[in-house]
Amino acid sequence: MKPLILTAAITGAETTREHQPNLPITPEEQAKEAKACYEAGARVIHLHVREDDGTPSQRLERFQESIEAIREAVPGIIIQISTGGAVGEPFDKRLAPLKLKPEMGTLNAGTLNFGDEIFENHPKDIVRLAEAFKEYGVVPEVEVYESGMIDYVARLVRRGIVTHTPLHVQFVLGVPGGMSGKPSNVFYMAQHLAEEIPTATWAVAGIGRWHIPASMVAMVMGGHIRVGFEDNIFYHKGILADSNAQLVARMARIAEEIGRPIATLEQAREILAL
Repeated sequence: MKPLILTAAITGAETTREHQPNLPITPEEQAKEAKACYEAGARVIHLHVREDDGTPSQRLERFQESIEAIREAVPGIIIQISTGGAVGEPFDKRLAPLKLKPEMGTLNAGTLNFGDEIFENHPKDIVRLAEAFKEYGVVPEVEVYESGMIDYVARLVRRGIVTHTPLHVQFVLGVPGGMSGKPSNVFYMAQHLAEEIPTATWAVAGIGRWHIPASMVAMVMGGHIRVGFEDNIFYHKGILADSNAQLVARMARIAEEIGRPIATLEQAREILAL
């Protein structure tokens, strides 16, 4: 079986310390958590940043502080910054951290209801963001929340707006307002992506109760997996996880049991064409 890339979404923009007391917030906490996640099997850190009081931030200086701290703690780990920010963040602020030229960043492929809010990604802004990825030499990870977004991304590829190949697509499934992470949806999304963008690689982030079902399907289908407090704060139903690394370690352990090797950093870079 081909190597599995585990991504750790260690902080997110919506989870709070009230939800998960072990949430890493400061650059120092994020660096410590990134190291633990790497040792557990993660090769990519999906990075949102916070101010010291826990407020979500898209401030360049804060991203720089966290990136430098993580790189010092775990030389060579792949850092993938979020351009999603918190729901409602002005688009120019969302785009700005690409100026730091991380290896990867997220490109959200559409607007959707996000709980009681609207996560807005206007087509003109998606195009602006895609052009910024090319300008700064950052590799996009395209995030899709339902199958129609795959069709939209395929049109951007055909139009030459999204050009990185092979494209890496993240299925974010289980957001209230988006497609759920039930196994049949993961099967369908993978099949649909293969038909529309045959060269693409894919991963799944199962939100909340969909974390385990979606991850298991991805593991046996050859997809990759995102875990972490951004998506799921529990280890078992009603039992909070001790750390992001605990969630990573579970996936790594199951992968070992079924004979799917965890990617090395070199293999992850090759798969993602970094």
